[in-house]
Amino acid sequence: MAHNPRLGFHPSLAARAAAARDAAKAGQATPGKGPAAVVREELKELRLCGLAAVQARFARDPGSIQRLFYEAALGQRVGAICKVLAVAKKVYRQVDAAELEKVAGSLHHGGVVAVVMPEVLRVPTSADIREWAKRGEVVLVLDRIGNAHNLGAIARTAAFFGVARIVIPDHANAAKPTESAHRVAEGGLEVVEVWQTRDLVGCVRELGAAGYEVVGAATRGGRPEVSQGAVRKPLALVLGNEEHGLTPVVAASCARLVTIPGSGKIESLNVSVAAAVLLWELLGRRAG
Repeated sequence: MAHNPRLGFHPSLAARAAAARDAAKAGQATPGKGPAAVVREELKELRLCGLAAVQARFARDPGSIQRLFYEAALGQRVGAICKVLAVAKKVYRQVDAAELEKVAGSLHHGGVVAVVMPEVLRVPTSADIREWAKRGEVVLVLDRIGNAHNLGAIARTAAFFGVARIVIPDHANAAKPTESAHRVAEGGLEVVEVWQTRDLVGCVRELGAAGYEVVGAATRGGRPEVSQGAVRKPLALVLGNEEHGLTPVVAASCARLVTIPGSGKIESLNVSVAAAVLLWELLGRRAG
């Protein structure tokens, strides 16, 4: 079977995809993982969709882009990327909408897809946290945010407000920076660093010990006064799971809890919206 430069797949990968399809027909496939997912998992590649996400990755790390596929309408806007890929002898192709959908694995590709090598999430040490505090950098801590779209939306909001990094737990129910998260983030995940810890409670406590004002967002029971104008410590904002909120031990590790007051007709805001409201209240008022 010949190599297909239009898709950039190697024959052996195509063979593995075919084997995965056969296994699926025989009932041997892992639930929720089709042939394409199996190949992507083996390749450890990530598909970034949309012009904002692709341009943000190119600006930060052009060498990580392995292949590029785009519709004719965006040809001029990705010209600089194509030139760099050409020098590096990497694949870039103008394709039609149907083929781009196949490459992306989604209808929501935004006219361009970059295949990149994902980064390994770093684990914060005590020394890292002390350095963040010394520089006064804002940290978002996500306590088992489970929806990748919410993670992407939070990252976009964080980038807008100049947040330096997000810390997520190494937990089965915690969303990771997947393709869908990158798509929703619109380049935000190229601006905000994502770190991962196996001990979220310990991390929250270390943030407090390093000098952070650790503020937890509670659906109910927190104080409605979000901002404390006199406080000049660096900020760590902790957001809880969409359904269950903060775990009790994480909530207890925060210096204070805040609750956004509403009409009471709806229990809570979407967590990404809550992140935007709280960051504006906490950071905007400090700036003032």
